[in-house]
Amino acid sequence: MKKNTLKKVLRYAAKYHFLIICSMTLAVLTALLSLYVPILAGNAIDGIAGSGRVDFTKVYSILIRIVISVAIISFSQWNMNRINNKITFNVVRDVRRDAFSRMQVLPLSYLDRKQTGDIVSRIIADVDLFADGLLMGFTQLFTGVVTIIGTLVFMFYLNWSIALVVVVLTPLSLFLARFIATKSFSLFKEQSSARSEQTSFVDEMVGNLSVVKAFAHEDENLDIFDGINDRLEDTSVKATFISSLTNPGTRFINNIVYAAVALFGAFACLAGGMTVGGLTIFLSYANQYTKPFNEISGVITELQNALACAERVFELIDEEAEKDVVTSAEPFMAQGNVNISDVSFSYDKKRSLIENLDLDIKKGQRVAIVGPTGAGKTTLINLLMRFYDVDEGAIVIDGHDIRELGRQELRSNFGMVLQETWLRGGTVRDNITLGRSGFNDEQIIEAAKAAHSHSFIKRLPEGYDTVITENGGNLSQGQKQLLCITRVMLHIPPMLILDEATSSIDTRTEIRIQKAFGRMMQGRTSFIVAHRLSTIREADVILVMKDGHILEQGSHRELLDKQGFYSELYNSQFA
Repeated sequence: MKKNTLKKVLRYAAKYHFLIICSMTLAVLTALLSLYVPILAGNAIDGIAGSGRVDFTKVYSILIRIVISVAIISFSQWNMNRINNKITFNVVRDVRRDAFSRMQVLPLSYLDRKQTGDIVSRIIADVDLFADGLLMGFTQLFTGVVTIIGTLVFMFYLNWSIALVVVVLTPLSLFLARFIATKSFSLFKEQSSARSEQTSFVDEMVGNLSVVKAFAHEDENLDIFDGINDRLEDTSVKATFISSLTNPGTRFINNIVYAAVALFGAFACLAGGMTVGGLTIFLSYANQYTKPFNEISGVITELQNALACAERVFELIDEEAEKDVVTSAEPFMAQGNVNISDVSFSYDKKRSLIENLDLDIKKGQRVAIVGPTGAGKTTLINLLMRFYDVDEGAIVIDGHDIRELGRQELRSNFGMVLQETWLRGGTVRDNITLGRSGFNDEQIIEAAKAAHSHSFIKRLPEGYDTVITENGGNLSQGQKQLLCITRVMLHIPPMLILDEATSSIDTRTEIRIQKAFGRMMQGRTSFIVAHRLSTIREADVILVMKDGHILEQGSHRELLDKQGFYSELYNSQFA
């Protein structure tokens, strides 16, 4: 899994191959000049033969070259870091964009299975941690690898026997780093999952804090949070401890390498096979050779965390998108004839919900759907809108099986007002038009008057230009529902779905809106889900559902005369 994740990361990075080549070129330049400076320093030491025998001309010349080399190294490192930042955050932007784009095309069944906080954590927190590891990888990995290769070449050139000692001891550091990295990856993955669970819980509690307080559930929530928090602490401590062993372990081995070079170099100097300046160069190279191993071990630790987070993000990106058909060149414009033929559907395939449902609806009919909770009313709406596809049978609109229509094409023919309102951060006008152009102020105000929202909008500080917070947090529930009704009044599509559309509105305003709905529904096929049966007496057809089946069907008066299940429901509300 880790290898597959790394391949996906590299595929994203490959788009910026030019920047990567520039970064690697600067890394090579930085490493080579860093290796050149010790040679200059060693030559300067050899130019100081003893008291009164200092070659000042040679030393001054070398010092100038050292200053120039250091200046070029600094400039190269600065530009390399800028390029690495650009590569990293371009990759992160692409990953985050793909994750969010994938979320838009995932089936609702996936979103129903996953907690909102978990998805948010993957796109925000996990991608941020992935960015940190990736940036460290780009910044230190290239330079470290080039430095290791360069120092080895120079050391073999200066003294192959001492260089061989260094090479023999090096694998100890690599084996230690690999062992610890393998152990830390699974721990970082557990840490990421615990963090996601914590984010989900906090998101859920903050969004429903009024309910928590109303039921005095604060202490229980605190206990649950403490449990998740303790688990996150435990996995974080273990992951950090195991990964932190890499640096001191490799430093210990690197010090052994340095000591071995000093010992064998001293013997070489005594034997006349190396000058003091040469030994200085070799010790400097030994230090430069081992230093990248410490940095790379740190990079590997961060990469374990980054790859663990990236794996969770790629799980979201790799989720199978909702399959859809390619729409025709001419857009589908529904007339409103709906035929539901032998439809069966259930969310959980082990438990049946809707079975063998048949229904024939003519253009312009107002169809009310009533029944107890769990009867399948909202499920039927979900099937009409293709939020879910039927398991068996077919839903046909004007002779077209809706599975042969694109989802967007189908949904553009429905106007929908739900009990649960949705408003976004922005102006009142933007929320009514949903950001679409082509509507003037006169049309917007006319729709608002029809929905009886114009009066409260005028009282807002900036009227239609008033900025409301996310999900309309500074409006009452009734005002939010009025804005959603205004939205439908403005667009007026061929078919309407009203799912408890006036549940949060006072009785007086509801009566007015019902009249406005009545005018809007004229000539349009309309589906009305309602618990307050007084609101659907004027429907052409009332479907009485229970346990996924239609028990009764007819007008309000016909169903009352039958003295059946509908009559019981209706009379129970006025008992």
